[in-house]
Amino acid sequence: MMAKAEGGKMVCVTGAGGFIGSWVVKELLLRGYAVRGTARDPSSQKNSHLQKLEGAKERLSLNYADVMDFDSLSVAFNGCEGVFHVASPVSVDPRLVPVAVEGTKNVINAAADMGVRRVVFTSTFGAVHMDPNRSHDTVVDESCWSNLEFCKQKDWYCYAKTAAEMVAAEQASKRGIQLVVVLPAMTLGQMLQSTINPSIRHIADFLNGSRKTHRNAVAGYVDARDVARAHALVYEDPKAHGRYLCIATVLHRSELIQMIRELFPQYPITCNKCEDSKQMVQPFKFSNQRLRDLGLTFTPIKESLYNTLICLREKGHLPPYSSL
Repeated sequence: MMAKAEGGKMVCVTGAGGFIGSWVVKELLLRGYAVRGTARDPSSQKNSHLQKLEGAKERLSLNYADVMDFDSLSVAFNGCEGVFHVASPVSVDPRLVPVAVEGTKNVINAAADMGVRRVVFTSTFGAVHMDPNRSHDTVVDESCWSNLEFCKQKDWYCYAKTAAEMVAAEQASKRGIQLVVVLPAMTLGQMLQSTINPSIRHIADFLNGSRKTHRNAVAGYVDARDVARAHALVYEDPKAHGRYLCIATVLHRSELIQMIRELFPQYPITCNKCEDSKQMVQPFKFSNQRLRDLGLTFTPIKESLYNTLICLREKGHLPPYSSL
């Protein structure tokens, strides 16, 4: 039985129109919350899908807010008991690092100024595993942190999110905010928004035949519904604290492609070759025990992939079988 919020308590979700943000909004509405979503252009057609969610007409409002605009955040958070900070640029452009880091600092301080008691911060698995010194035998869990200097060399997005999470913890401690962090892996599943997002785009690229080779790499995967449930669970459990790794499975890229090929043989999947001839990188061990202890059951990856394809097809990002 899904827990219900008492009396439709008000919470705010930053970046409400994005892939994960939309699912967090949906989950909170289903749990009975009144939700205030923020966007830089709340009237945009890109956010129209939010108004179609169950309960949206009565309990969802969209506000203008930019994480770099402190005053707009203060207005959005006014009257809210909790904040879910999902908004962040998904980019490897180093010029956008301040938006992630300073924007997060603004969110924590604006929340504190408005009397918000609890903030759930959406970090990323990239803030955990980017460490060249980690032994392959190490079980990757919440105690692991990505190496900032290594991230600067390899992935500015991981750097931005790691630095932002550190800033969130520092500011929350100073301001007396109860901070809980969810760290999703590569997120798959149905898109509520019409535009395709980066974590889904690479699946589409495999299915439409535009990728000819794949990286000799492994990645963690998780369903968007599980990510949303994780956010709600850590918010609602008063004992929840710290970091929660949100990852269902780890697969080598070749394993993922083979799974896609078996599920969807109708599509021209031409990605049959690894980019290098080195020994295949082996999946690492990980622990998602903290979220399972809160009651989260993770969706099988095949179900997530199937839902991804159906969504891509329905939203026009892939051709129907009949046209292949």
